[in-house]
Amino acid sequence: MELRISGPQRLNGSVTVSGAKNSATRVLAAALVTNGRVTLRNFPLALEDAKAKMSFLSGLGVEFEQRQDRSELMVTVPDLSLEDIQSFDLPIRTTYLLAAGMLARCGYARIPYPGGCKIGSRGYDLHMMVWRELGCEVEEKPDYIEIRGRLVGGQVDFPMSTVGGTENALICAAVARGETLIRNAYVTPEVRDLVAFLREMGARVKLEGTSLIRVEGDGALLGDASFSIMPDRIEALTWIILGAVTEGTVFVNNVPFDTMEVSLLHLRDAGVDLFANSDTVMVSPDCIGEHGVQPFELATGTHPGVISDMQSFFAFLGLFANGRSVVFDYRYPERIAYAHELAKFAPGAIEAEPGRITVHGPRRLSAAQVASTDLRGSMAQIMAAICAEGESRVHGVELALRGYNELPKKLAALGAEVVWRA
Repeated sequence: MELRISGPQRLNGSVTVSGAKNSATRVLAAALVTNGRVTLRNFPLALEDAKAKMSFLSGLGVEFEQRQDRSELMVTVPDLSLEDIQSFDLPIRTTYLLAAGMLARCGYARIPYPGGCKIGSRGYDLHMMVWRELGCEVEEKPDYIEIRGRLVGGQVDFPMSTVGGTENALICAAVARGETLIRNAYVTPEVRDLVAFLREMGARVKLEGTSLIRVEGDGALLGDASFSIMPDRIEALTWIILGAVTEGTVFVNNVPFDTMEVSLLHLRDAGVDLFANSDTVMVSPDCIGEHGVQPFELATGTHPGVISDMQSFFAFLGLFANGRSVVFDYRYPERIAYAHELAKFAPGAIEAEPGRITVHGPRRLSAAQVASTDLRGSMAQIMAAICAEGESRVHGVELALRGYNELPKKLAALGAEVVWRA
């Protein structure tokens, strides 16, 4: 899919942050362990990742009812039919989270190999470790990973902090028989959302300190639940930064301030002074003082710091700063392919090497033709195209649609004139 934009454009209007992609897609997988019906509120129904997972689950026998006007999704899981899977080609990362529901219901699971953005090495060996530590046998087949056995409590000691591994261990432990200890867990806001959902279904989960999770399971499916997905902190930051540099007045609603304190602090340090109430930010030309955006240095890493998924938006902001800005990323140092494309809007302004992106600003952006390389990078390129002089083309924008719910509708509401072509 291609997006065409003639700029620069000044955005004005209101946008509401949707339910978090990195919570919704995890909670959707965890819904497989219910023995009844789950209602998910504030669910981002238009996300391509969510739709892909729902399509796969429908093929297994899971029943969905959508209420578009209320952003609600009802999930019922009568039975799972693994033998009827037509294709294991699923273009999302979190396929491994489907294992718990399959194992609890069928005694075996067939899991598509993880897909998703190519931003460096993101293996699945830690997931296989989780299944083995909880009593199952794992075999890598040509088209899928097969896990067999009944989940039993155990000890999962991660050699490195991992969001996906923590989520996988949590869901599996919730339906395992006996106590499970998860050590060196990575407890992000989205993981806390998953814990809250599992508790709503009746799971007994205790967070002890910052990296130890204790789960007591009965070896049975969990109950019904009605749950609201947390707002997406990455989407909120996207609209705040875009509003700040387009010189219009943008209201960003449903902002989860408590999950993005450090990233907002970096914005303030860069001279972006936000007007806010309990859940809304107003961004206008008054937010940037007479001295403009100030150059900055920051390192992305684990929560509560600036997470790696926010890297591209700070690199984009650096194009408007009065001097040299540097963004370090030691967690995913190879996440730089998008930067080479972003640099086409301002030749010579961006230097990218593993773990470090240097941006020389301020620069006047000019139109470019660029290719999306990953979800967040694709959105940064769309942002640059809105600000660039002339007609730009962004190819592969379906990647952005994987993480931004109703993106065409929201851009239109802000007054952006954009042409989408399949």
